[in-house]
Amino acid sequence: MKKTIAISCLFLLATLFNAKAQENTTMNQNPNTKTPPVCTKIDKQLPNNRTDSYYWLNERENPKVIDHLNAENAYTKQVMGHTEPLQEKLYTEMVARIKQDDASVPYRSNGYWYYTRTEEKKEYPIYCRKKAVEKILTYNKTNTDEQILLNVNQLAEGKSFCQIGGIDISTDNTLLVYGVDYIGRRQYELHFIDLTTGKAIADIPTIKNVSGGATWANDNQTIFYAKEDTLTLRSDRVFKFNINTKKETLIYQEKDETFGVGVYKDKTDQYIIIAAYQTLSQEYQFLDANKPEGKFKLFQKRQRELEYSISPYKDKFYITTNLDAKNFRVMECPKDKTDKANWKEVIAHNPDVKIESLEIFDNWLVVEERSKGLNQLHIINQNNKQEHYLNFGEKAYTIYAATNAETNTSLLRYGYTSMAQPNATYDYDMQNRTKILLKQEPVLGGFDAKNYTTDRIFATASDGTLVPISLVYSKKTPIDGTAPLLLYGYGSYGYEVDPTFSASRLSLIDRGFVFAIAHIRGGQIYGKQWYEDGKMFKKKNTFNDFIACGEHLIKQQYAAPNKLFASGGSAGGLLMGAIINIKPELWRGIVAAVPFVDVVTTMLDETIPLTTGEFDEWGNPKTQASYDYMLSYSPYDNVERKQYPNMLVTTGLHDSQVQYFEPAKWVAKLRELKTDNNTLLLYTNMEAGHGGASGRFQRYKEIAREYAFFLDLIDIKE
Repeated sequence: MKKTIAISCLFLLATLFNAKAQENTTMNQNPNTKTPPVCTKIDKQLPNNRTDSYYWLNERENPKVIDHLNAENAYTKQVMGHTEPLQEKLYTEMVARIKQDDASVPYRSNGYWYYTRTEEKKEYPIYCRKKAVEKILTYNKTNTDEQILLNVNQLAEGKSFCQIGGIDISTDNTLLVYGVDYIGRRQYELHFIDLTTGKAIADIPTIKNVSGGATWANDNQTIFYAKEDTLTLRSDRVFKFNINTKKETLIYQEKDETFGVGVYKDKTDQYIIIAAYQTLSQEYQFLDANKPEGKFKLFQKRQRELEYSISPYKDKFYITTNLDAKNFRVMECPKDKTDKANWKEVIAHNPDVKIESLEIFDNWLVVEERSKGLNQLHIINQNNKQEHYLNFGEKAYTIYAATNAETNTSLLRYGYTSMAQPNATYDYDMQNRTKILLKQEPVLGGFDAKNYTTDRIFATASDGTLVPISLVYSKKTPIDGTAPLLLYGYGSYGYEVDPTFSASRLSLIDRGFVFAIAHIRGGQIYGKQWYEDGKMFKKKNTFNDFIACGEHLIKQQYAAPNKLFASGGSAGGLLMGAIINIKPELWRGIVAAVPFVDVVTTMLDETIPLTTGEFDEWGNPKTQASYDYMLSYSPYDNVERKQYPNMLVTTGLHDSQVQYFEPAKWVAKLRELKTDNNTLLLYTNMEAGHGGASGRFQRYKEIAREYAFFLDLIDIKE
């Protein structure tokens, strides 16, 4: 992602507090009552004279902690017990919209067509390929036999969680390496398959603590991969491994704790590239993929606030960089002279257009841009420099370059979606400027996009800034101030929540809900400045923008004043925690998923996973100014004795981004201090991490629970 919030692992308490917690913790586990669990308070003194009475919940291995989470789950089940028929109905209709035996649009790479497919009632994808027929560029003209590369359903047998971190195939097409996580903590292990036999290679040892997948060098026997620190989960080392000698070699270790590392092979298969990345800067090293025993060459030494990415093209590199260009520009350099003194401009900086990424072809350059809040594809002929754009008519939509694995083609594979249009995949002939619709994701059950309205409106924030809001609703829903509305937001890391389609969302919309996305500062809908105006010492703009959007939606009669709901996850969960502290009376109900709510305590502890890489997003509370500002909005620290809206809070026991104890402590403190009788629930998935359940159907049970929570609050029973 573009990154999601990166926070938390394991706090360890002193033995005294540990023993006291185990001895004195009391919590209600009576299945016949709806009295919420009571969490024992054990005062823990923190820096700057702060006291945390629920710090002991950080003890992941403490049986009393697990008991408490189970008690909260039991309480949630009790309180929501009467909604179980509704949850089942929601789940059934969501699954009924899915074409279960489906396949992705194949893409061509190195002589094969690659695709994934799914089978009826099976939770996981099956990775497949077919041999490509020479000189035939369209998949539907090849009739070769299917080869199953990896059936994830078989891997998942007997497992409560299964997530593939990456698949890579050797240049000679005979070997496959994949990463798999069976816990949900995003710590993967590597396995190998001989594609000539279809069987696992038994004599290669399992490689553990990998950050995802691996990439093959062109010798077909060496792989490169990144490993994580087992405590902080920071991806900090790059290794290579030879499958013949079974030798693992450390290639690079990142000493700066604010950086992470990754490794990949570029699209042209020329280079193995090590990327060191931080919020405000990047650094790359590259190696001839034909010479895995060689030494990596530094591209451009890291510099504070110098951001760049690299794309090889023929005898040069393209560089996308913010060098003297807040919204980025494109430059180029010779392959043997890569430091920035040799960079020459190709596409100039435009303060109104953010350059996001490049797609390289032999004769074409495709620039993914964002202008006026919308994505666009800028197509340039590499030979004659003629250029044009792919443009679309809807007010709110999302367009993106899809998988374009080969460069010797004039066909651009791209995707298009809006809040009313299911994702569609096209091949666009850049030479003839014609497009072919390859597939639109099927939505079963009589769905018709014409029955829905999408729009984009603008709210005025407290400082006068206009904040976009994307909307979708049924044409049967009256916009007269009586409808329920769910407002979604994120607002961090420059990650933009684009207006895309969701089939599961129809279960709310068809019951009269308006669904809205608040494109608040901290995202990047208007470029880099929009992001910078919602981070660090401007973070409160994110919260104020979201509240302004909610108020505007009521004023414009999209939402009934007593039927405004909100949801957000991860950093969006921080958003939820902040808005209920600032203006709790505005919201009828809140879902906060895996919420980052204990900002100061987490950011003060560098042993918590991924914390050190976040200082440029939130600030480093070891400095007084950052500490004071973060403390002023941290949801956990600002819980007060007052009324709060109805809330459902979710987390995962194995979450590697936001540790389970942040929402657990937050709910405990809210229970202690809130003065209302509104519903407050905590649900912990005891078998998953940050992304929730791994199966394609299981996640709909989690969505059904959230939707039932909203619907029940306004007495919609079915």
